[in-house]
Amino acid sequence: MKIISRMSLRLFMAALSALVLVALADHRAALFGAAAGAQARAGHRAPVFEVDPFWPRPLPNHWVLGSTIGVAVDARDHVFILHRPGSVDDNFKAAAMKPPIGICCTPAPDVLEFDPEGNVVNSWGGPGQGYDWPTNNHGLSIDDKGNVWIGGNDDKDSHVLKFTRDGKFLLQIGKPGQKKGSNDKQNLWRPAKIFVEPAANEAYVADGYGNRRVVVFDADTAQYKRHWGAYGALPDDAPLPEYSPAAPPSRQFNTVHCAMVSKDGFVYVCDRVNDRIQVFRKDGTYVKEAFYDKATLRSGSVWDLAFSRDPQERYLYVADGVNEKIRVVDRNTLEVLTSFGDGGRQPGQFYGVHNLATDSRGNLYTTETYNGARLQRFVFKGERPVTKSEQGVPWPRTHRIGS
Repeated sequence: MKIISRMSLRLFMAALSALVLVALADHRAALFGAAAGAQARAGHRAPVFEVDPFWPRPLPNHWVLGSTIGVAVDARDHVFILHRPGSVDDNFKAAAMKPPIGICCTPAPDVLEFDPEGNVVNSWGGPGQGYDWPTNNHGLSIDDKGNVWIGGNDDKDSHVLKFTRDGKFLLQIGKPGQKKGSNDKQNLWRPAKIFVEPAANEAYVADGYGNRRVVVFDADTAQYKRHWGAYGALPDDAPLPEYSPAAPPSRQFNTVHCAMVSKDGFVYVCDRVNDRIQVFRKDGTYVKEAFYDKATLRSGSVWDLAFSRDPQERYLYVADGVNEKIRVVDRNTLEVLTSFGDGGRQPGQFYGVHNLATDSRGNLYTTETYNGARLQRFVFKGERPVTKSEQGVPWPRTHRIGS
Protein backbone atom coordinates (compact mmCIF):
# COMPACT_ATOMS: atom_id res chain seq x y z
CA MET A 1 0.00 0.00 0.00
CA LYS A 2 2.85 2.36 0.77
CA ILE A 3 4.30 1.74 -2.72
CA ILE A 4 0.93 2.48 -4.34
CA SER A 5 0.54 5.62 -2.24
CA ARG A 6 3.98 6.87 -3.22
CA MET A 7 3.30 6.19 -6.89
CA SER A 8 -0.06 7.94 -6.62
CA LEU A 9 1.62 10.90 -4.95
CA ARG A 10 4.20 11.08 -7.71
CA LEU A 11 1.49 10.95 -10.38
CA PHE A 12 -0.47 13.63 -8.57
CA MET A 13 2.59 15.90 -8.28
CA ALA A 14 3.45 15.38 -11.96
CA ALA A 15 -0.08 16.25 -13.00
CA LEU A 16 -0.06 19.32 -10.74
CA SER A 17 3.26 20.49 -12.21
CA ALA A 18 1.87 20.08 -15.72
CA LEU A 19 -1.17 22.17 -14.84
CA VAL A 20 1.03 24.88 -13.34
CA LEU A 21 3.16 25.00 -16.50
CA VAL A 22 0.08 25.26 -18.69
CA ALA A 23 -1.32 28.03 -16.50
CA LEU A 24 1.96 29.93 -16.68
CA ALA A 25 2.06 29.54 -20.44
CA ASP A 26 -1.51 30.78 -20.75
CA HIS A 27 -0.69 33.74 -18.48
CA ARG A 28 2.33 34.65 -20.60
CA ALA A 29 0.35 34.36 -23.81
CA ALA A 30 -2.35 36.62 -22.39
CA LEU A 31 0.20 39.12 -21.15
CA PHE A 32 2.54 39.27 -24.11
CA GLY A 33 0.27 38.34 -27.00
CA ALA A 34 0.21 35.33 -29.26
CA ALA A 35 2.57 36.81 -31.83
CA ALA A 36 5.20 37.74 -29.28
CA GLY A 37 5.11 34.29 -27.67
CA ALA A 38 5.82 32.43 -30.90
CA GLN A 39 8.55 29.86 -30.56
CA ALA A 40 10.95 28.63 -33.21
CA ARG A 41 9.30 25.72 -35.02
CA ALA A 42 10.59 23.13 -37.44
CA GLY A 43 9.99 24.08 -41.06
CA HIS A 44 10.06 27.85 -40.54
CA ARG A 45 12.70 29.88 -42.35
CA ALA A 46 13.61 33.51 -41.82
CA PRO A 47 16.16 36.09 -42.99
CA VAL A 48 19.46 36.07 -41.13
CA PHE A 49 21.71 39.09 -40.50
CA GLU A 50 25.20 39.82 -39.21
CA VAL A 51 26.23 43.22 -37.91
CA ASP A 52 28.99 44.97 -39.87
CA PRO A 53 31.17 46.51 -37.15
CA PHE A 54 33.19 48.47 -39.75
CA TRP A 55 30.28 50.36 -41.30
CA PRO A 56 29.84 53.30 -41.59
CA ARG A 57 33.31 54.79 -41.72
CA PRO A 58 34.24 57.50 -39.19
CA LEU A 59 32.53 60.84 -39.74
CA PRO A 60 34.68 63.68 -41.11
CA ASN A 61 35.38 67.08 -39.54
CA HIS A 62 35.24 65.84 -35.93
CA TRP A 63 31.47 65.49 -36.44
CA VAL A 64 29.35 63.59 -33.92
CA LEU A 65 25.71 62.55 -33.88
CA GLY A 66 22.93 63.32 -31.45
CA SER A 67 19.71 61.33 -31.16
CA THR A 68 19.44 59.70 -34.58
CA ILE A 69 15.78 59.50 -35.43
CA GLY A 70 15.44 58.73 -39.14
CA VAL A 71 16.96 56.53 -41.84
CA ALA A 72 16.10 55.76 -45.46
CA VAL A 73 17.81 54.25 -48.51
CA ASP A 74 17.43 55.60 -52.05
CA ALA A 75 17.54 53.81 -55.40
CA ARG A 76 21.34 54.13 -55.52
CA ASP A 77 21.67 52.38 -52.16
CA HIS A 78 22.76 55.66 -50.59
CA VAL A 79 21.76 55.84 -46.92
CA PHE A 80 20.29 59.06 -45.49
CA ILE A 81 19.95 59.72 -41.78
CA LEU A 82 18.38 62.47 -39.69
CA HIS A 83 19.59 63.38 -36.22
CA ARG A 84 19.17 66.13 -33.64
CA PRO A 85 22.31 68.28 -33.46
CA GLY A 86 20.98 70.08 -30.38
CA SER A 87 20.83 66.84 -28.40
CA VAL A 88 24.61 66.36 -28.43
CA ASP A 89 25.93 66.57 -24.88
CA ASP A 90 28.00 69.67 -24.02
CA ASN A 91 30.95 67.45 -23.07
CA PHE A 92 30.95 66.04 -26.63
CA LYS A 93 30.97 69.31 -28.61
CA ALA A 94 33.94 71.26 -27.30
CA ALA A 95 34.62 72.86 -30.70
CA ALA A 96 31.03 74.12 -30.97
CA MET A 97 30.96 75.86 -27.60
CA LYS A 98 31.13 79.65 -27.49
CA PRO A 99 33.95 80.21 -26.98
CA PRO A 100 35.37 76.80 -28.06
CA ILE A 101 36.94 74.83 -25.25
CA GLY A 102 38.72 72.29 -27.47
CA ILE A 103 38.92 70.86 -30.97
CA CYS A 104 36.61 67.86 -30.56
CA CYS A 105 33.85 67.75 -31.43
CA THR A 106 31.08 69.45 -33.46
CA PRO A 107 27.51 68.24 -34.07
CA ALA A 108 27.07 67.06 -37.65
CA PRO A 109 24.51 68.73 -39.94
CA ASP A 110 20.94 67.49 -39.54
CA VAL A 111 20.93 65.24 -42.64
CA LEU A 112 23.87 63.04 -43.66
CA GLU A 113 24.14 60.99 -46.84
CA PHE A 114 26.38 57.89 -46.99
CA ASP A 115 27.47 55.95 -50.07
CA PRO A 116 27.32 52.12 -50.03
CA GLU A 117 30.88 51.97 -48.67
CA GLY A 118 29.89 54.05 -45.64
CA ASN A 119 31.50 57.37 -46.62
CA VAL A 120 29.70 60.66 -45.95
CA VAL A 121 29.15 62.17 -49.41
CA ASN A 122 26.74 65.02 -48.60
CA SER A 123 25.14 66.88 -45.71
CA TRP A 124 22.51 69.56 -45.28
CA GLY A 125 19.54 70.63 -43.18
CA GLY A 126 18.37 73.19 -40.68
CA PRO A 127 16.41 76.45 -41.03
CA GLY A 128 16.33 78.09 -44.45
CA GLN A 129 14.44 80.41 -46.78
CA GLY A 130 10.82 79.59 -47.61
CA TYR A 131 10.11 76.78 -45.13
CA ASP A 132 9.82 76.07 -41.42
CA TRP A 133 12.41 73.60 -40.21
CA PRO A 134 11.02 71.37 -37.40
CA THR A 135 11.77 72.38 -33.83
CA ASN A 136 12.51 68.73 -33.00
CA ASN A 137 13.47 66.57 -36.01
CA HIS A 138 11.67 63.24 -36.27
CA GLY A 139 11.49 60.73 -39.10
CA LEU A 140 13.08 60.72 -42.57
CA SER A 141 11.90 58.90 -45.69
CA ILE A 142 12.71 58.91 -49.40
CA ASP A 143 10.11 58.64 -52.15
CA ASP A 144 10.44 56.86 -55.50
CA LYS A 145 11.72 60.09 -57.12
CA GLY A 146 14.56 60.39 -54.62
CA ASN A 147 13.01 63.24 -52.65
CA VAL A 148 13.54 63.41 -48.88
CA TRP A 149 10.63 63.89 -46.44
CA ILE A 150 11.12 65.06 -42.85
CA GLY A 151 8.78 65.42 -39.86
CA GLY A 152 9.07 66.75 -36.33
CA ASN A 153 7.57 65.92 -32.95
CA ASP A 154 7.85 69.10 -30.92
CA ASP A 155 4.58 70.55 -29.62
CA LYS A 156 4.87 73.30 -32.26
CA ASP A 157 5.63 70.90 -35.13
CA SER A 158 2.37 70.63 -37.08
CA HIS A 159 3.90 70.21 -40.55
CA VAL A 160 6.15 68.05 -42.74
CA LEU A 161 8.73 69.03 -45.34
CA LYS A 162 9.84 67.71 -48.73
CA PHE A 163 13.31 68.33 -50.22
CA THR A 164 15.41 67.10 -53.11
CA ARG A 165 18.14 64.69 -52.08
CA ASP A 166 20.56 67.65 -52.08
CA GLY A 167 18.43 69.69 -49.69
CA LYS A 168 16.52 71.98 -52.08
CA PHE A 169 13.13 72.82 -50.58
CA LEU A 170 10.10 71.55 -52.56
CA LEU A 171 6.96 71.40 -50.40
CA GLN A 172 5.54 72.02 -46.94
CA ILE A 173 2.31 70.46 -45.66
CA GLY A 174 0.87 72.31 -42.67
CA LYS A 175 2.15 75.27 -40.70
CA PRO A 176 3.97 75.28 -37.34
CA GLY A 177 1.98 76.00 -34.21
CA GLN A 178 -1.37 75.17 -35.85
CA LYS A 179 -2.44 72.01 -34.03
CA LYS A 180 -6.22 71.71 -34.47
CA GLY A 181 -6.92 68.08 -33.67
CA SER A 182 -6.97 64.69 -35.32
CA ASN A 183 -9.65 65.61 -37.87
CA ASP A 184 -7.98 68.75 -39.24
CA LYS A 185 -7.42 68.60 -43.02
CA GLN A 186 -4.71 71.25 -43.34
CA ASN A 187 -2.31 70.76 -40.43
CA LEU A 188 -0.69 67.97 -38.48
CA TRP A 189 0.48 67.69 -34.89
CA ARG A 190 3.81 66.14 -34.03
CA PRO A 191 3.99 63.92 -37.17
CA ALA A 192 6.37 60.99 -36.76
CA LYS A 193 7.08 59.71 -40.27
CA ILE A 194 5.99 59.91 -43.93
CA PHE A 195 5.68 57.18 -46.58
CA VAL A 196 5.02 58.01 -50.24
CA GLU A 197 3.08 55.35 -52.14
CA PRO A 198 4.24 55.67 -55.76
CA ALA A 199 1.24 54.23 -57.63
CA ALA A 200 -1.09 57.04 -56.52
CA ASN A 201 1.69 59.49 -55.55
CA GLU A 202 0.19 59.80 -52.08
CA ALA A 203 2.02 60.73 -48.87
CA TYR A 204 0.89 58.72 -45.84
CA VAL A 205 1.71 60.62 -42.64
CA ALA A 206 1.93 58.86 -39.28
CA ASP A 207 0.40 61.73 -37.34
CA GLY A 208 1.45 60.57 -34.61
CA TYR A 209 2.69 61.97 -31.30
CA GLY A 210 -0.06 64.56 -30.87
CA ASN A 211 -2.83 63.49 -33.24
CA ARG A 212 -4.11 59.91 -33.43
CA ARG A 213 -4.37 59.11 -37.10
CA VAL A 214 -2.97 58.20 -40.47
CA VAL A 215 -3.58 61.07 -42.89
CA VAL A 216 -3.01 61.02 -46.66
CA PHE A 217 -2.07 63.93 -48.95
CA ASP A 218 -1.15 64.32 -52.59
CA ALA A 219 2.65 64.17 -52.57
CA ASP A 220 3.05 67.02 -55.08
CA THR A 221 0.20 69.42 -54.31
CA ALA A 222 -0.35 68.76 -50.57
CA GLN A 223 -4.07 68.31 -51.27
CA TYR A 224 -5.83 66.45 -48.45
CA LYS A 225 -7.19 63.02 -49.45
CA ARG A 226 -8.40 61.10 -46.37
CA HIS A 227 -7.57 60.06 -42.81
CA TRP A 228 -8.50 57.46 -40.23
CA GLY A 229 -7.82 56.28 -36.70
CA ALA A 230 -7.62 52.88 -35.03
CA TYR A 231 -9.82 50.19 -36.59
CA GLY A 232 -10.51 52.57 -39.49
CA ALA A 233 -12.80 54.82 -37.46
CA LEU A 234 -12.56 58.59 -37.13
CA PRO A 235 -10.05 59.45 -34.39
CA ASP A 236 -11.12 60.93 -31.08
CA ASP A 237 -8.96 63.39 -29.12
CA ALA A 238 -10.58 62.74 -25.73
CA PRO A 239 -8.05 61.93 -22.96
CA LEU A 240 -6.83 58.33 -23.03
CA PRO A 241 -6.40 56.15 -19.96
CA GLU A 242 -2.88 55.00 -19.22
CA TYR A 243 -2.02 51.93 -21.26
CA SER A 244 -2.62 48.65 -19.45
CA PRO A 245 -1.84 45.23 -20.96
CA ALA A 246 -4.79 43.78 -19.06
CA ALA A 247 -7.30 46.22 -20.54
CA PRO A 248 -9.29 45.57 -23.74
CA PRO A 249 -7.50 46.77 -26.90
CA SER A 250 -7.75 50.54 -27.23
CA ARG A 251 -10.16 51.92 -29.82
CA GLN A 252 -7.74 54.82 -30.38
CA PHE A 253 -4.17 54.93 -31.61
CA ASN A 254 -1.56 55.89 -29.02
CA THR A 255 1.55 57.31 -30.76
CA VAL A 256 1.23 56.49 -34.46
CA HIS A 257 4.92 56.02 -35.21
CA CYS A 258 4.85 54.72 -38.78
CA ALA A 259 2.46 54.01 -41.67
CA MET A 260 4.07 51.92 -44.42
CA VAL A 261 2.42 50.70 -47.63
CA SER A 262 3.32 47.30 -49.11
CA LYS A 263 3.52 46.62 -52.84
CA ASP A 264 0.25 44.69 -52.70
CA GLY A 265 -1.58 47.65 -51.23
CA PHE A 266 -1.80 47.14 -47.45
CA VAL A 267 -1.00 49.86 -44.92
CA TYR A 268 0.94 48.71 -41.85
CA VAL A 269 0.66 51.10 -38.91
CA CYS A 270 2.99 51.17 -35.90
CA ASP A 271 0.72 51.87 -32.91
CA ARG A 272 3.68 52.22 -30.62
CA VAL A 273 2.40 52.65 -27.07
CA ASN A 274 -0.40 50.11 -27.71
CA ASP A 275 2.24 47.47 -28.56
CA ARG A 276 0.59 46.58 -31.84
CA ILE A 277 0.57 46.70 -35.62
CA GLN A 278 -2.74 47.41 -37.32
CA VAL A 279 -3.22 46.61 -41.01
CA PHE A 280 -5.53 48.51 -43.39
CA ARG A 281 -6.37 48.80 -47.04
CA LYS A 282 -5.32 52.04 -48.66
CA ASP A 283 -8.81 53.49 -48.24
CA GLY A 284 -8.58 53.03 -44.47
CA THR A 285 -10.57 49.80 -44.24
CA TYR A 286 -9.39 47.85 -41.19
CA VAL A 287 -8.04 44.34 -41.88
CA LYS A 288 -6.36 42.92 -38.74
CA GLU A 289 -3.95 43.56 -35.88
CA ALA A 290 -1.28 41.81 -33.85
CA PHE A 291 0.34 42.57 -30.49
CA TYR A 292 4.03 42.26 -29.61
CA ASP A 293 5.35 41.93 -26.06
CA LYS A 294 2.06 43.30 -24.81
CA ALA A 295 3.38 43.89 -21.29
CA THR A 296 5.78 46.56 -22.56
CA LEU A 297 4.96 49.91 -20.95
CA ARG A 298 5.91 53.56 -21.45
CA SER A 299 7.19 53.92 -25.05
CA GLY A 300 5.78 50.61 -26.29
CA SER A 301 7.17 47.81 -28.43
CA VAL A 302 6.41 48.78 -32.06
CA TRP A 303 8.63 51.70 -33.07
CA ASP A 304 9.17 51.26 -36.79
CA LEU A 305 9.07 48.65 -39.51
CA ALA A 306 10.63 47.89 -42.87
CA PHE A 307 9.70 45.42 -45.60
CA SER A 308 12.08 42.70 -46.75
CA ARG A 309 13.40 43.23 -50.28
CA ASP A 310 12.18 40.00 -51.89
CA PRO A 311 9.51 40.63 -54.58
CA GLN A 312 6.67 39.50 -52.30
CA GLU A 313 7.91 41.44 -49.26
CA ARG A 314 7.33 38.30 -47.22
CA TYR A 315 8.79 39.65 -43.99
CA LEU A 316 8.44 42.68 -41.76
CA TYR A 317 11.36 43.87 -39.65
CA VAL A 318 9.95 45.52 -36.53
CA ALA A 319 12.02 47.77 -34.25
CA ASP A 320 11.46 47.69 -30.48
CA GLY A 321 13.36 50.42 -28.66
CA VAL A 322 12.28 49.38 -25.17
CA ASN A 323 13.17 45.69 -25.38
CA GLU A 324 16.11 46.55 -27.69
CA LYS A 325 15.50 44.03 -30.44
CA ILE A 326 14.33 43.67 -34.01
CA ARG A 327 11.60 41.14 -34.68
CA VAL A 328 11.42 39.23 -37.95
CA VAL A 329 7.70 38.86 -38.67
CA ASP A 330 5.81 36.87 -41.31
CA ARG A 331 3.97 39.65 -43.15
CA ASN A 332 1.03 37.43 -44.06
CA THR A 333 0.30 36.06 -40.58
CA LEU A 334 1.99 38.79 -38.46
CA GLU A 335 3.64 35.95 -36.51
CA VAL A 336 7.07 36.54 -35.00
CA LEU A 337 9.51 34.06 -36.52
CA THR A 338 12.60 35.14 -34.61
CA SER A 339 14.31 38.27 -33.28
CA PHE A 340 17.83 39.60 -32.84
CA GLY A 341 19.65 42.27 -30.86
CA ASP A 342 20.13 43.19 -27.22
CA GLY A 343 20.64 46.27 -25.10
CA GLY A 344 24.13 47.77 -25.10
CA ARG A 345 26.58 49.97 -26.96
CA GLN A 346 28.60 47.38 -28.85
CA PRO A 347 28.00 46.56 -32.53
CA GLY A 348 24.79 44.58 -32.91
CA GLN A 349 23.36 45.90 -29.65
CA PHE A 350 20.93 48.80 -29.29
CA TYR A 351 20.18 51.80 -27.14
CA GLY A 352 16.77 53.02 -28.30
CA VAL A 353 16.59 51.41 -31.76
CA HIS A 354 14.28 53.86 -33.49
CA ASN A 355 14.13 53.46 -37.27
CA LEU A 356 14.77 50.81 -39.93
CA ALA A 357 15.45 50.73 -43.67
CA THR A 358 16.62 48.13 -46.21
CA ASP A 359 18.75 48.44 -49.34
CA SER A 360 18.44 46.62 -52.68
CA ARG A 361 20.64 43.76 -51.43
CA GLY A 362 18.46 43.16 -48.40
CA ASN A 363 20.86 44.71 -45.88
CA LEU A 364 19.18 46.34 -42.89
CA TYR A 365 20.03 49.76 -41.44
CA THR A 366 19.11 50.98 -37.96
CA THR A 367 19.31 54.28 -36.13
CA GLU A 368 19.19 54.84 -32.37
CA THR A 369 17.65 57.68 -30.42
CA TYR A 370 18.44 58.96 -26.91
CA ASN A 371 22.17 58.58 -26.26
CA GLY A 372 22.40 55.62 -28.65
CA ALA A 373 23.01 58.25 -31.34
CA ARG A 374 24.33 56.08 -34.15
CA LEU A 375 23.73 54.28 -37.45
CA GLN A 376 24.40 50.55 -37.90
CA ARG A 377 24.32 48.15 -40.85
CA PHE A 378 23.25 44.50 -40.63
CA VAL A 379 24.35 42.42 -43.60
CA PHE A 380 21.72 40.11 -45.10
CA LYS A 381 23.03 36.52 -45.12
CA GLY A 382 20.07 34.83 -46.78
CA GLU A 383 17.32 32.71 -45.26
CA ARG A 384 17.93 29.83 -42.87
CA PRO A 385 15.79 27.49 -40.78
CA VAL A 386 14.71 29.11 -37.52
CA THR A 387 16.28 27.38 -34.52
CA LYS A 388 15.90 30.09 -31.85
CA SER A 389 13.15 32.55 -31.07
CA GLU A 390 15.79 34.95 -29.69
CA GLN A 391 19.00 35.14 -31.72
CA GLY A 392 20.84 37.56 -29.45
CA VAL A 393 23.55 39.81 -30.87
CA PRO A 394 24.11 38.91 -34.57
CA TRP A 395 27.89 38.99 -34.43
CA PRO A 396 29.72 37.87 -37.60
CA ARG A 397 30.50 34.17 -37.63
CA THR A 398 33.95 34.86 -39.04
CA HIS A 399 35.85 38.09 -38.72
CA ARG A 400 39.37 39.40 -38.69
CA ILE A 401 40.46 42.41 -36.65
CA GLY A 402 41.31 45.25 -38.99
CA SER A 403 39.77 43.62 -42.06
